[in-house]
Amino acid sequence: MIQKKILLLATALLCLLTQTQVVAQAPTRLENLGSQIFNDRALSEPRGTSCADCHVAQLGFAGNNGSKIGVARGSKPTSLGLRNAMSNAYTAFIPPFHFRVVDEDVDAVGGFFWDGRAETASSQAVLPFLNPLEMNNKDATEVLQKIAAAPYAKQFKDEFGQQIFSHPTLAFQKVGEAIAAFEKTPPLQAFSSKYDQFIQGKAKLAPQELNGMKVFMDANKGNCASCHTMNPNSANPKDSLFTDFAFYATGIPRNKAIPRNANPSFYDLGLCGPERTRPALSSNVPSSVSIEDFCGRFRMVSLRNSAEKIAFMHNGFFTNLRDVVSFYATRNSDPKRWYGPQGVPNDLPAAYLRNIVNDRVPFNRPASAGPVLTPREIDDVVAFLKILSDAPANPSPPPPNPGPGALNNPFAGR
Repeated sequence: MIQKKILLLATALLCLLTQTQVVAQAPTRLENLGSQIFNDRALSEPRGTSCADCHVAQLGFAGNNGSKIGVARGSKPTSLGLRNAMSNAYTAFIPPFHFRVVDEDVDAVGGFFWDGRAETASSQAVLPFLNPLEMNNKDATEVLQKIAAAPYAKQFKDEFGQQIFSHPTLAFQKVGEAIAAFEKTPPLQAFSSKYDQFIQGKAKLAPQELNGMKVFMDANKGNCASCHTMNPNSANPKDSLFTDFAFYATGIPRNKAIPRNANPSFYDLGLCGPERTRPALSSNVPSSVSIEDFCGRFRMVSLRNSAEKIAFMHNGFFTNLRDVVSFYATRNSDPKRWYGPQGVPNDLPAAYLRNIVNDRVPFNRPASAGPVLTPREIDDVVAFLKILSDAPANPSPPPPNPGPGALNNPFAGR
């Protein structure tokens, strides 16, 4: 009888815990509203394109709305933008734009978009609605009229006030807040990759994946972790965001398929425009540093879910993850492969070529030294990058815990 009561009590506790977890994971009203706005294809002009069309879960929350040239297509088939759509996963960790000064080293850090021009997730979220090459609404009022006629209009008023649509500036701001709330929900910051399982002692890496991680971290080989920061010593996935949020010019080749690049005198200078005005240097920046030193730099993105993407880098030049790693490994040793017969970086004006990273491995390697990675090492790094992809939204049951004896994290417990 006592055992039966214990069993009933344990069952009841399990049910209560399950119910509590469901409640804890359920989206708030604001998050739910943001999801509906984010997925609403009636908010573009012409109608038919939503935020989600450039941020597809199965494509690493990126995607470019069906464009095959590496940059995003807007609501009109002829509308092709300047840049590759960034993933909106893990954006909850992006700091506001600022200049970080450590000793003599000055970095631009944070902010939203490739050029950091939006200070917050909410201010970023509304700008695509008004971009002619994206969702193409003429103004905020046009967007709000569509939301006022949407099935979730009552929910919008319940959340922000019955008279909210009478205050268009405030209402448009609230649209951004709702989308930003949705972007912070667990599906977009899942931390459910094989790497996350590995650092928590719940999964074992294959030899190729493990070697790829070693090459990725090796300061004399890939040195990828110097910018795509990680900490396999920590079981907390938030300590491995695989970005330091800083801005770099790495000499990405010119994507000639971008319509604006048909003009040979046009250059996308990232922090220096054309999508933003050049930011003012903050008072902590030494007087010897000029804003010109940052022209051609773009924000470093997280490598989480990168293997799911269909285009890479700010201009979408690469469509294959292996080519990205190969570029880093051979930029110095085989420049003609990437830039043509002249072998000179071709997507920056001559005045800003000096801004391209050349003071760290692998970019400080002399051409005569050959590639920094072997083909096998490149494959291994790609295998490692693939384990940074989050599990599908409805994954199959995980395999049995292999137990401490089967785990192979050489960094655990250090």
